[in-house]
Amino acid sequence: MKKGLLLVLSFVLLAGLLLVGCGSEEGEAAQDGQGLAAAQDVQSLGASDNSQETGVWVSGTGEVAVVPDVAILWLGVEAQAATVTEAQSNAAAAMTGVMSVLNASGVAEKDIQTQWYSIYPVRKWVDDDGEEITIGYRVTNTVTAKIRDVSKAGTVIDAVAEAGGDLTRIEGISFTVDDPEAYYDQAREEAILDAMAKAEKIASIANVTLGKPIYISESSGYLPTPYATRAYGEGLEAVTAISPGEMEISLTVQIGYAIQ
Repeated sequence: MKKGLLLVLSFVLLAGLLLVGCGSEEGEAAQDGQGLAAAQDVQSLGASDNSQETGVWVSGTGEVAVVPDVAILWLGVEAQAATVTEAQSNAAAAMTGVMSVLNASGVAEKDIQTQWYSIYPVRKWVDDDGEEITIGYRVTNTVTAKIRDVSKAGTVIDAVAEAGGDLTRIEGISFTVDDPEAYYDQAREEAILDAMAKAEKIASIANVTLGKPIYISESSGYLPTPYATRAYGEGLEAVTAISPGEMEISLTVQIGYAIQ
């Protein structure tokens, strides 16, 4: 009887010790979980501090007016004949003349690049036969030529038109700046000053004090410039007038300031 009672008491004591151990482990796990959650909350708070929801965020724009120093001509020849061979031969002869006057006008070979070359049939619908027939072939050869002296653009156009004759095709002209970096530096400075002025005005109105910039980015690009209308060799008059006008180099910055 005493032995049985002792066995029961031993079992109860052992079970109690096991329950205490499990409770301790669960408590430590809970504490660990709370600590992890707190750490995640701290990390989340730090992430939000760097987001655009915190601080003062502004953008500024700088624009610099520039006179283009490079003209880019889209030009070439187009020939049509009864056979591919004849059309190709006529186009090649005309293009050889065009390339010769480009070189003679001071356009370097590296500044001439082929943009388009095609040979395709010219078709015509015949009502009596109720079908489409091939009446010839057309060859088109187009290049871009970079004119580094804009004042010579009109003279180059006239020379090309004369060399290519009625086969000449001048698709258009655009203008650019050969080395825009100095203008970008100027536009960047204006953009940053513009952004700073906006941030200070916002801080003054909101009655807060600006801290150090925590974010700065920029994007840049030319403002659109017009292209000349399409022209053909037989309609061009001597001494073609070309005016480059002005273009604008634009740059935008975005700055985020901390609030003290």
